[in-house]
Amino acid sequence: MFEILLLIILLAGLAWQRKYAQRLDALEDELQKLSARLAQYEGGPRPALDADAETVTASEPIAEAPAAIAEPAPVESDPGSIEVAAREIESEPAARLPSRKGREKESLESNLGARWAVWVGGVALAFGGIFLIRYSIESGLLGPAARIALAFLFGLLLIGAGEVIRRRAMPQVSERYNNAMIPGALTGAGAVTLLGAVFAAHAIYGYIGPGSAFLLLALVSFATIGLSLLHGQALAGLGLLGSLITPALVTTDQPNANALFIFLAVTWLATNAASRFRNWTVVPMLANIGIGGWALAYILGAPSYDPLPPTLTLIAVIAGTALFWPGSRYGKPAADDNNGGGWFGLLLRPPLKITLSLSFAAVLSALAFIAADRPATGDPAFSFAAIIATLAALGASRRYAFWPALLSAAGAVGGIGLIALTLLNYMAAPAATDGSPIAPLTYTHQIAVSLLLGGIFTLLGFGFLRRLRHGEPEFSSVWAVLMSAVPVSIATISFLNFGDLSRDWTHGLYGIALGLALLAGANWLFRQTDQDETRIDWPANLLVAGSFAAFAFALHALTNGITTTTSLAVLGFAYAMAVRIRPWPALPWVMAAALLTVFARIAWEPTLVGPNSLGTTPFLNALLPGYGIPALLAVVSAYELRRWPDIRIRNLLQALASLMVLMTAAILVRHAMNGGVLNDNVPTLGEQSIYTLLTVGFSAALMTLDLKSPSPIFRYGSMIAGVLATINVLSLHVVGLNPYITGESTGRWPFINLLLIGYLMPALAYAGVAWYARGKRPQPYVTMLAVSGAVLGFLWATLSVRRFWQGEFIAEWKGFLPGETYTYSVVWLVIGVALLALGSKLDARSLRLASAGLVFIAVLKVFLVDMSNLEGILRALSFIGLGAVLIGIGLFYQRILVRKNSTPEPEPAVAAEEQAQ
Repeated sequence: MFEILLLIILLAGLAWQRKYAQRLDALEDELQKLSARLAQYEGGPRPALDADAETVTASEPIAEAPAAIAEPAPVESDPGSIEVAAREIESEPAARLPSRKGREKESLESNLGARWAVWVGGVALAFGGIFLIRYSIESGLLGPAARIALAFLFGLLLIGAGEVIRRRAMPQVSERYNNAMIPGALTGAGAVTLLGAVFAAHAIYGYIGPGSAFLLLALVSFATIGLSLLHGQALAGLGLLGSLITPALVTTDQPNANALFIFLAVTWLATNAASRFRNWTVVPMLANIGIGGWALAYILGAPSYDPLPPTLTLIAVIAGTALFWPGSRYGKPAADDNNGGGWFGLLLRPPLKITLSLSFAAVLSALAFIAADRPATGDPAFSFAAIIATLAALGASRRYAFWPALLSAAGAVGGIGLIALTLLNYMAAPAATDGSPIAPLTYTHQIAVSLLLGGIFTLLGFGFLRRLRHGEPEFSSVWAVLMSAVPVSIATISFLNFGDLSRDWTHGLYGIALGLALLAGANWLFRQTDQDETRIDWPANLLVAGSFAAFAFALHALTNGITTTTSLAVLGFAYAMAVRIRPWPALPWVMAAALLTVFARIAWEPTLVGPNSLGTTPFLNALLPGYGIPALLAVVSAYELRRWPDIRIRNLLQALASLMVLMTAAILVRHAMNGGVLNDNVPTLGEQSIYTLLTVGFSAALMTLDLKSPSPIFRYGSMIAGVLATINVLSLHVVGLNPYITGESTGRWPFINLLLIGYLMPALAYAGVAWYARGKRPQPYVTMLAVSGAVLGFLWATLSVRRFWQGEFIAEWKGFLPGETYTYSVVWLVIGVALLALGSKLDARSLRLASAGLVFIAVLKVFLVDMSNLEGILRALSFIGLGAVLIGIGLFYQRILVRKNSTPEPEPAVAAEEQAQ
């Protein structure tokens, strides 16, 4: 098992080294070139670099190259010139990796012979040492102490050989093949040998105890990390790997969590110090993953755990990241970073590997405190909040820390939600044995943690906006959202799970304080905004929206029912009217958000006060203020903002106001027509007729508003309302709710009955709107309205005839009487003649065509129905009446045509004069 473990370690190190070999090759080549040029010209001014030469990072050491380069001829030099040149190089920005397009592509022979052979040779040396020890054991040549000593000696010889070769031998080869340097391979093999020897001395032979083994393994790992400064990032990874597995290799009956996480913190510190000096990002990423993995293993695997050690370690790691990777170097402003501008650049800012790995390690570990079902000696919720708050502080202190900011916010909301899911037993408050109620459980601690964590996000957001608002517009917008969305979301979860749903002053006052703070912050940001600037100040406007969200939360915590609904509308109206004091672009949008919130509350509970509390008195009940006040405020807001520069919000407010008014009227009708009850029963024809009248009237009202104040909302809204009303007519009035089909009672009175409100009144409304829409709306739309009105009028006349003969109930199963059948023909012909006369007087061709259509129906009815169903005098009268009407219509059209043909055409001059008049 020991050999297999070492084999895995070596193969992992080899694969990882090859992945990043080319990048290290390019970086170290440039370092050697610049160091050589600096040493060569140390007596004179700094030469200009070649056009294709890259700059070097400030953290790279400028050393060791002169030993690998022939010394130049001695020149007169200023002793301080070398220091000046070094400072000039350090003052330049961090270098990007040089392009390898111009580098000569190496052959297969070069790769196999000069690169792979080196690392495979190093692996072979490490296995040689292991097999040598194994052979000595199997053969009994040496005792255990001698074997361990030889292993130590062999490891030290390998490390020493690597250092000697690095300093003295083959400088040209070392420069060209610096990612496959023989010194690095020898040093790695020596480090593995030493780690194996220490482990064998502890686990196999028992020469040293757990404490000594732990200390020696740590020293070897740290020494390997230190040597990586000379031999490259691959060796640093090997040292990190050794450090991370050291606690697993050394077992003890009394594990010490404090010692474990202190050791891990020191390992992380050493790794990041070396990485920062050489500008490595892969090794720090692996260090973050290792710390997070150990924290998760401890929290979720230990029978019982102490939250303090992993919490302090994670906090130290987050703070150390901010210290080792300063924002001035790695978080350039978007305006100065060609590859980091805009939203896409914000997502990919370096050091991306470090920030992503740190964020996931911290958030997952923090959530593990909440999810663990094992006993803890401390407060897991406090540890969770401390880690999340520290990660959020990193996100607010560094330009590059977008992912820490975003993931800490997600972790905060998810963690509080997880706490709530684990403590839902507050809803089950059992009754006392004597029958008296028991007060519900209180969770003061959870409420305090939730609200405090949300407040920290708000404070961090203000700090970020104060420092980086102008330099980081995209990141500032993100923080403007987080500093309001996170506390409101967390407070909502806390209120719904731990608060008093009837009235909670703690959460309510918290929402009010948060809203006032965000509103004050928006005012502060707007004061700093240039008034002549046309660009939208998104952070300031987002704070305005966030303040409304906080106040809306406070209303839900302090009020309920109809009070909350109307108060939301009043709150939004206050924001809309505030444009007279502060013309902030976000204020009108807040009114729209308030109305949408009102719609959401209505959809959740249409009665607003509960079905059992809603009165049955028509109109004069809770629905009138609950729906009417928001509708009135919406109309006033739309009217007051009719000249607002942003046409989008004007149209949106007009649409919401129109919809709110229509919904208010519809809900009042529904309540009145349904016996004072709001439910999902299918409406009757009378109720549906009122809805149709409302929709048609709504269409006419919007048309009038469009004529006075043109708006696409009014224009298209009026036509949409007309189309919806027509759909209701064709689907419900004609078929679905027709009393001829349903058998519904039409009422006792002869004329004022269901047919009046169900057919005649909608027909007159359609006729009026169609007449009003002529020349103002497209002709197909006007024709649709006219046809709908004609259909309703025809149905009213026909069904009224049936009611006259059949009585209150006119269902189809009752059949037809002879007099009823004859009366249909008479009524249809009378209507046709009336439409013809009216169309002739008004010169309305559509009415004359409708008359012709109705007469044609009457002709078909007489010849197809009356001829077979009527007998005697009724059959004769039907045909006589039809013939007389048709002859009269023919005579009417003949006289019209003769009059038109006999009228002489006027002279051209007279025609022009008449046209001018």
